[in-house]
Amino acid sequence: MLALHAGLSGALPDGVLDVVPAGRTILVVTDPDVTPLADVTAAVRAATPRPGARGGGDLLEVPVVYDGEDLDDVAGLLGCDRAEVVRRHTGQEWTVAFCGFAPGFGYLVSRDGGWDVPRRSSPRTKVPAGAVALAGEFSGVYPRASPGGWRLLGRTELAVFDLDREPAALLTPGRPVRFVDVTGEGS
Repeated sequence: MLALHAGLSGALPDGVLDVVPAGRTILVVTDPDVTPLADVTAAVRAATPRPGARGGGDLLEVPVVYDGEDLDDVAGLLGCDRAEVVRRHTGQEWTVAFCGFAPGFGYLVSRDGGWDVPRRSSPRTKVPAGAVALAGEFSGVYPRASPGGWRLLGRTELAVFDLDREPAALLTPGRPVRFVDVTGEGS
């Protein structure tokens, strides 16, 4: 969806109010009083996807202490040890594919792929803010304490969502992200 989202940028007629990517779809919000829906539909169908296009800002580095409760489980699921999970998680660039679940929660996909980690069979009632986690093909950072069923790899002190900051959300669609291992640096 990121490739189509990038392709739609600048290719839509007046009257398009917002373009919001999701996991398998893109929401296009329009004002039919400005442009007929048929014209918007034709523009969307004519858009050329731009694979690999980067948008959404500069590379965001997220410092992580890799001490998560599920790190050993993830290693077992992937057939490797803890150190290899950390090496793989930090050794590639991630991109925010879409946002949801909670304000500031970005669903990040790996450019290299290779992640398929099932959610926990029993979700936690409270995951702390700053928890760095995996589920399916996605990685994410919990912006605030909330219930959750993702596998916890570690934690960050970086506030990915702060209403007193502009912009409030650091994780926006298209933004490249790199996780940085700071385990042992004052932890």
